[in-house]
Amino acid sequence: MRIIAGTARSLPLKTAEGMETRPTTDRIKETLFNMIQQNIPGCYFLDLFAGSGQIGLEAVSRGGAYAVFVENNKKAAACIEENIRFTKFGDKCRLISTDVLAAIRSLEGKYCFDYIFMDPPYKSKLEHEVLRQLSKSSLQKNDTVIIVEAALDKDFTYVTELGYEIIKEKNYKTNKHLFLCKKDKTGD
Repeated sequence: MRIIAGTARSLPLKTAEGMETRPTTDRIKETLFNMIQQNIPGCYFLDLFAGSGQIGLEAVSRGGAYAVFVENNKKAAACIEENIRFTKFGDKCRLISTDVLAAIRSLEGKYCFDYIFMDPPYKSKLEHEVLRQLSKSSLQKNDTVIIVEAALDKDFTYVTELGYEIIKEKNYKTNKHLFLCKKDKTGD
């Protein structure tokens, strides 16, 4: 696993040992960033269930202004800290080592993100609760894009009830990226 592009291009990243995290493959990460690259420079990026921190670090390497990582697993959080130091992005990154819902509450009024990426454990069913919490938060603007990495069979029909619309879905062999934004209130 490595940084694919930008100022830290080709730098290898560490991952936590064991099966508790599932790092996004370089190929899927490259596809994701090809879709969003035009809006990455200068963006604020929130990486929830951050694992190794590779998604947020990729955003910073590609010109993102700041990334906040949220990871509750102590081994994975230590790995993120090491990756931040190794990439020399310490002044552009913040790690919060706590539960995602608690982190969202603690970030209220401090940041407003352009991108929110989340990759919760597939069988955890946390997506709905996190999206519900985000829908009530001040962490997003009207044009903030939320990207959810999930199993292919994960149903997201409920997102309209939370005030979101699906703007894009990209399916891979074993998982997918779902792109959400707030529904346009003027168009309803």
